[in-house]
Amino acid sequence: MPLVEIYSTETCPYCIRAKKLLTKKGVAFTTYDVDKTGRAEMIKRANGRTTVPQIFIEGRHIGGCDDLFALDADDKLDPLLGASAS
Repeated sequence: MPLVEIYSTETCPYCIRAKKLLTKKGVAFTTYDVDKTGRAEMIKRANGRTTVPQIFIEGRHIGGCDDLFALDADDKLDPLLGASAS
């Protein structure tokens, strides 16, 4: 199973939407709540992006919620997720 990381907040609707998609695909992920941990690490890893969510698969920056859904629409998300994708 790939390492999937999401920098998010608890109340962000885009964060919730991204997590729902990954859950629907049966993917486990690690969440970093930037309200509790701060955004500095996320901003550094996301090349200056300051909005949430910021999503990483196997250390590769995917982008935000819209980027995740665009990958899915283009049938490029499942190969990144490997065998765990439905």
